[in-house]
Amino acid sequence: MGKIILVTGGARSGKSAYAEELVERIGHRIAYIATAQAFDEEMRHRILLHQARRPASWQTLEAPFHAEKAIERAAEQADTILFDCLTVYLSNMLCNKTEEQLQDEEACYQEMEELVQLLIEAVRSSEATAVFVTNEVGAGIVPENHLARLYRDLAGLANQRAAAYASEVYAVLCGIPVRIK
Repeated sequence: MGKIILVTGGARSGKSAYAEELVERIGHRIAYIATAQAFDEEMRHRILLHQARRPASWQTLEAPFHAEKAIERAAEQADTILFDCLTVYLSNMLCNKTEEQLQDEEACYQEMEELVQLLIEAVRSSEATAVFVTNEVGAGIVPENHLARLYRDLAGLANQRAAAYASEVYAVLCGIPVRIK
């Protein structure tokens, strides 16, 4: 059965860099699942920074949607998978919805639970260790608009679901990883 490790933290906390160090320490054949989409210059720049840090030996799979299939493919060749990141993956789901669909919060919550469960099941049915990176987005002020509040709430619940299945959970604060589970 595959193993899940969760690495969380705020923006620019060092969580991705720590997750990269972690997979280097525990893995031999590493796969990187990238969930981000480059819709603007800032995101293109962030993606380039992440790409520059990755060794060429890592297998990279881009999976803004249906990432459970990427996990299954990666686990066929890799012993360790870095999934970066769960909250970006959720934002892809939300940004793919119409305004009317976003008003049906119950359906959004259900879809988030299904997406996270598919990711967990894909890892658990493999022999790989998967390190999931995720953002802690609920520690700030209450957002002023519906989409941002929905995202914050879904991210918090998705993080709780992933943490429940994780054998280890790290919070990265100011570049310092702290094991919390």
